[in-house]
Amino acid sequence: MFEMDHPWWEFVVRGAAVYLILLVMVRVSGRRTVGQFTPFDLLVVMLLSEAVSNSLTGGDQSLIGGFIVAAVLVGLNMTMSFLSSHSKQMSDILDGSAVLLGRDGELYDKVMKRCRISREEVDQALRCADCDIKDMRCAFLEADGQITIQKK
Repeated sequence: MFEMDHPWWEFVVRGAAVYLILLVMVRVSGRRTVGQFTPFDLLVVMLLSEAVSNSLTGGDQSLIGGFIVAAVLVGLNMTMSFLSSHSKQMSDILDGSAVLLGRDGELYDKVMKRCRISREEVDQALRCADCDIKDMRCAFLEADGQITIQKK
């Protein structure tokens, strides 16, 4: 239970590698937040966690190995949050920035396709903002996945 199968530093390296690789994968995959997950998105996240669990511990079942990996993941998350809050460039890399989806009543189809945003999602944001498309000054896909509408 307390005896580790691998040296402590291997847990640190494994945890850091898995964290960074998953961070890149999640950033590349899109802007959906947990509240916006489709059932498929949620399934992918659950399967990802299962897929990388052995990568994190290398098959080690000790409590100490698990605590080391958990501490590395929490530490890396705190570090990324610190970097993101203290550097605009790191914030853009880690969190992303807003994308203009449309202006003056016109939606940019190519941008919406690239961001994997459907017309229905924009229409829903317009309804929430109580705004007709012709009264829209700008529509943005925010870094957190929300669509915000500015009225004329």
